[in-house]
Amino acid sequence: MLEIKHLYVSGRTERGRERIILKDINLKIGKGEVYALLGPNGSGKSTLAAAIMGLPDVKTIKGSIIFNGKDITHAKPEKRARLGIALAFQHPPEIKGVRLSRFILEILKENSEEYQRVLALFSEHFGERTVKHLLNREINVSFSGGEKKLSELIQLIALKPKFIVLDEMDSGLDVRVTESITKIIKHAFIDARVSILLITHRGSILRFLNPDRTGVMLHGEIVCESCDWKKIWKTIARCGYEKCKTCRYEGSG
Repeated sequence: MLEIKHLYVSGRTERGRERIILKDINLKIGKGEVYALLGPNGSGKSTLAAAIMGLPDVKTIKGSIIFNGKDITHAKPEKRARLGIALAFQHPPEIKGVRLSRFILEILKENSEEYQRVLALFSEHFGERTVKHLLNREINVSFSGGEKKLSELIQLIALKPKFIVLDEMDSGLDVRVTESITKIIKHAFIDARVSILLITHRGSILRFLNPDRTGVMLHGEIVCESCDWKKIWKTIARCGYEKCKTCRYEGSG
């Protein structure tokens, strides 16, 4: 579904200087596969998400991104979206003047039955009153961290993508909310064989989603990869991320 070959990506520092952030990234994610990418803050995980989506704040210097057999390395974000790629932002922007309910109906082309299906799915886990209140507000305006995650997930489900990048979906959430969100992810995406790149610096969400493969990113490089996420996370929890520089795992295929 997604293949990244020898990718180098640059971005700008807080002082506006351009620097290389990702170095020689090689990654394959198959149809229906859940790939978890771990790493501390500042390791380059969100830059990879932006590069896959083609966002303008990063620049591909070298390498290629192939999606479903098509080279999208220099494609615009809207083309990638039409091909079926979607991104749940770590820090989604506020969109004033547009209610979330109006936006979802636009995505669903005014299909009220589909809208009710989305509402029912989230109401089952978070309560109808909570979900309706969220939908009737301007997108992400004065939303809490948890509300922003729900907003992103509602939009993803309405879009019905083939490949999704979940950037720090569990950040700032307690265990109960994380579990509810992952149940929706399983129902809407994993059961439908949608490919997922799950980006996180915490380990709490892994036990709920049980990824097929897990990689570790440090200083803009994927330094470790395994089919056994428990083994990787146990090492990180005990010794920290830097241990992954010297302790590489071989996956089972």
